[in-house]
Amino acid sequence: MTIAPWRDPARPAADRVGDLLSRMTLEEKTAQLYGVWVGAATDGGGVAPLQREMTAGPSADEWNELITRGLGQLTRSFGTAPVAADVGAEALARAQRRIAAAGRFGIPALAHEECLAGFTAWGATAYPVPLAWGAAFDPALVEELGRHIGRDLRAAGVHQGLAPVLDVVRDPRWGRVEETIGEDPYLVGTVGAAYVRGLESAGIIATLKHFAGYASSAGARNLAPVRAGVREFADVTLPPFEMALREGGARSVMAAYTETDGVPVSADPRLLTELLRDEWGFTGTVVADYFGIGFLRTQHRVAEDEAGAAHLALAAGVDVELPTLHCYGTPLVTAVREGRVPESLVDRAARRVLLQKCELGLLDADWQPEPTGPVDLDPADNRALARRLAQESVVLLDNPDGLLPLAPDTRVAVVGPRAADALAMLGCYSFPSHVLPHHPEVPLGISIPTVLDSLRAELPDAKVTFAQGCEVADPDTAGIQEAVTRAAEADVCVAVLGDRAGLFGRGTSGEGCDVADLELPGVQGELLDALVATGIPVVLVLLTGRPYALGRWQGRLGAVVQAFFPGEEGGPAVAGVLSGRVNPSGRLPVSVPRLPGGQPWTYLQPPLGLAGEVSSLDPTPLYPFGHGRSYTTFSWQDCTGDDVTEVTTDGSYDLSLTVRNTGGCAGAEVVQLYLHDPVASVTRPDVRLIGYQRVELVPGEARRVTFRFHADLSSFTDRTGARVVEPGALELRLGPSSAEVRHTARLRLTGRVRVLGPDRMLRCGTRVFPAD
Repeated sequence: MTIAPWRDPARPAADRVGDLLSRMTLEEKTAQLYGVWVGAATDGGGVAPLQREMTAGPSADEWNELITRGLGQLTRSFGTAPVAADVGAEALARAQRRIAAAGRFGIPALAHEECLAGFTAWGATAYPVPLAWGAAFDPALVEELGRHIGRDLRAAGVHQGLAPVLDVVRDPRWGRVEETIGEDPYLVGTVGAAYVRGLESAGIIATLKHFAGYASSAGARNLAPVRAGVREFADVTLPPFEMALREGGARSVMAAYTETDGVPVSADPRLLTELLRDEWGFTGTVVADYFGIGFLRTQHRVAEDEAGAAHLALAAGVDVELPTLHCYGTPLVTAVREGRVPESLVDRAARRVLLQKCELGLLDADWQPEPTGPVDLDPADNRALARRLAQESVVLLDNPDGLLPLAPDTRVAVVGPRAADALAMLGCYSFPSHVLPHHPEVPLGISIPTVLDSLRAELPDAKVTFAQGCEVADPDTAGIQEAVTRAAEADVCVAVLGDRAGLFGRGTSGEGCDVADLELPGVQGELLDALVATGIPVVLVLLTGRPYALGRWQGRLGAVVQAFFPGEEGGPAVAGVLSGRVNPSGRLPVSVPRLPGGQPWTYLQPPLGLAGEVSSLDPTPLYPFGHGRSYTTFSWQDCTGDDVTEVTTDGSYDLSLTVRNTGGCAGAEVVQLYLHDPVASVTRPDVRLIGYQRVELVPGEARRVTFRFHADLSSFTDRTGARVVEPGALELRLGPSSAEVRHTARLRLTGRVRVLGPDRMLRCGTRVFPAD
């Protein structure tokens, strides 16, 4: 029996897709370019911006007619309403069978889901948020995380995950800081690429977002215009995406909502085609952020109708409209038939989509959608991984007098609005925070121990009392007196404060939950003042999605512990740090400011961005990027590079040191390598991270760490817009944070100015081996 060329798995994918396209009608081709979101809320309590205005899900009759043309994507079969994993997987398989049976070619849809901090599905593991990944400084562990999440997505019948977020924090007031990995592009790029590798290794299409500039929105307002300069865009915003494509192998990119210098991303061929495809060689799909194509008409006002928006987006390089058909359906078909939109643009996008479906086996005759076994989305190995990542991400900011670890038989007053709430552990894209607020009758679906319960389990001989004190954001102060009473009766007070994750103003952190300043939400600052005034030592534990200004309490707290929404195992992780069972090893992926105003600011500042006599505002953070303390001590010895070394502008240099655990317990040191460029043709950050290595050591153990610096790592965008390596002096600075230098290696780059291409070195190689 002969089969059509497009069905023949022995043929090259390009040949199969070319044959298939030649057989498809215009309606069948455009059907591959959109998703359908069944069951999306239209009551104003949505999970995407302007969802009520933009969503009109198909009726049963419309659905039956729609799928006769085929379907590109199914939107969030698991992430829209609570459904048990097995039931959801079977329902998705049935839907796929119906889609395949309804069309002439029998091609199923590509199913996508959110997976920012775990599969956003009821009953799925809720891992720490990406900001916690950054705090762990452990790409290998994040790669394992990606593999686990990818495995669960595949088991449920999902093909594409809408993660990771590779936006670099530019203003901590922005609500989506919790979704980012940090404020440094090298950290974001290395950790983000690791997550992509893990997800892709499980067969899931990773989707990089939000390409590009989204985090630079003016005033920290969600979707606000981006006013980043050319060099900031090229040297801060873009590198993580380039690294995740080249080193991670991501197969999809999501276009950002924002506009830069008047040009919306979804209508920008310079970004989505010339840079992404022509320069970087990307061959995957570009998908719209939810309703992003329609926003070209309604929000940006650069298109007069849906067909005009579709034309702009297709011409720019957006292949798929998500979450549901709006512009790429009938308006696009009509515009092509009328000659307003070239059919070649439809063919180009459809070819990319079908090539991806071919890679996934969705064009094969033996394709099967049914799950191969029971679907468990929160197994024991997931929880173990969630706990390990949570433990590595907790940052001990301060412990000046050794108040921590707590004595096992002490009297502890636990107070604060985050101490006894399971949702205090979760970010806004976890299923319980993202979807369950619309289903209050449904249980969480997973076990999430609170800090209070975990501390009681951790310290069974301690007397632990509790008072909430106040709500997260409510102005009511009536409960503060009870909290003060409990604190006064104790030996130590643990104040658990922080954020409530939510969407579009329904929380203090999360998408659309931007803030005017970095004061602790509500009256939590007043609560903390009252607790400190008792004279009882106070341990401040922060469970947040962003950094908050803590200068008001500098020198007044017994200890400060920071955890960024640490996930379902975050309670035991934090309690373990408080008890000493876990030695804290997290490092700050974002600076902690001293004062609540003076934003935006991150550590990537040129000289005029630093403190000086020309301004009465001192932006120096209270705790700098990379900072974090431990219960043990480490020595750094035998560093190489005492003399000035000459290296050519295309050469490399090895910098080594020995790290020894000189304390009494096992711990992990994070050695950080920063670049200082004394003189350049344009202003440069005073320091920027170019390498790091997490080193785990038992007491007395030493390991030798070597960084291989390549001159490409000193490159930047010059006045002509080219990425160059300039000759001249450089300093490689080793330190435990961006603000502390333990050793400096001085280099002089020699030779001509080098102009770099897309094959430049992106990563500083590291090697670790025993020193004794």
